[in-house]
Amino acid sequence: MLTSESRSPLAIPPPFLRVPMTAEPLRDPDTPAPAAPTPVMAQYHEIKAAHPGCLLFFRMGDFYELFFEDAQEAAPALDIALTKRGRHDGADIPMCGVPVHTVDAYLARLIRAGFKVAICDQIEDPAEARRRGAKGPVRRAVVRVVTAGTLTEDGLLDARRHNYLAGIAEAGGEFGLAWLDLSTGAFSLAPTAETSLAADLARIMPGEILLPERLLARPALYEVFGDWKPALTPLANPRFDSEAARRRLSRICCVG
Repeated sequence: MLTSESRSPLAIPPPFLRVPMTAEPLRDPDTPAPAAPTPVMAQYHEIKAAHPGCLLFFRMGDFYELFFEDAQEAAPALDIALTKRGRHDGADIPMCGVPVHTVDAYLARLIRAGFKVAICDQIEDPAEARRRGAKGPVRRAVVRVVTAGTLTEDGLLDARRHNYLAGIAEAGGEFGLAWLDLSTGAFSLAPTAETSLAADLARIMPGEILLPERLLARPALYEVFGDWKPALTPLANPRFDSEAARRRLSRICCVG
């Protein structure tokens, strides 16, 4: 009978022969590991993740560039070339871009096509970034989100009509409708109802409609919202809480 003292040293493999028992498949040593994203691409992904549902215009020198799915959607809408820039996860990165000095014309086309655009600018001068000795990319941040109802530039507006941003809310079983033209400051509000909402919207013709997500599930409003689908911007239900709105107004107007 062998004891622990007399057991052959070959019975237990030495550490360099032991294979860890894991669920991860063994990777072919000849296949290179995916390269880590560059600092600029890491910055892009962080900013993009914070603005879902928007095309991200990412400032790179004299151009706003779009990457990945944003580029694939924007290129045909703008009738510009879809190219590539670098690689990510082993694949080419789709890319397209527009010059900064003509960005308004491209924004107008995208907004008319139903897109929302987040404008990400460089918020420090590249020379300053070099002087501070930072190893990371130039600081960038989204300075504006452009939607159909938030246009204020003359070049993006139709001078023949108002461009209203409308909001629909429900409280106490009743509906309210508000509409604002940011370019002129004109603001109105009125009661409405499920039965009259379609006519009210047709009268003011808003460029964008904010509404709580729960209203999209209201069967009586399916047809109404179906007609306005490109203009709808659903928001989380708590954004339309009456008490929260009262507190915000009190804080803004400095009243108790």
